[in-house]
Amino acid sequence: MSNKLPLDTFETVVSSTPLVSIDLLVRNARGEVLLGERLNRPAQGYWFVPGGRIVKDESMAQAFARLTKEELGISVPLAQAEFLGPFEHFYRDSFFGAEPETAVSTHYVVLGYALTLDLEISELPDQQHGRYRWWGEEQLLSDPAVHKHSKWYLDASAE
Repeated sequence: MSNKLPLDTFETVVSSTPLVSIDLLVRNARGEVLLGERLNRPAQGYWFVPGGRIVKDESMAQAFARLTKEELGISVPLAQAEFLGPFEHFYRDSFFGAEPETAVSTHYVVLGYALTLDLEISELPDQQHGRYRWWGEEQLLSDPAVHKHSKWYLDASAE
């Protein structure tokens, strides 16, 4: 499903309304958490969980299958995941830049899901993340290079 908007339309949407997305707290059999170093704004340069936006006319189940394929290289059914809850992410910047005079802020309403998968780092797609790695929970929670929004999912999964 490709409902890509023209950039000027997408900028209007980002500047005018929240985006709805799905984030994936992926653990392996050892309990380590998968994070990727983000290439794009917002949260550029931070270690972040995989995920992405739900597009118009796409059900949550369709979005989940598409996003797991795009972000993890395998399509996973939504029924295989545990719902962690809704989250809100606010960023001062966006895909369109970070300069104070031109910055468009970004507001996400995020549906967080947890799943367990054993994935090979070398086989993961690299469109959104420059590199990936598995993190121990303690290290993830204490490292300032891990974005705070990714840390929130660990708190939610522990409840």
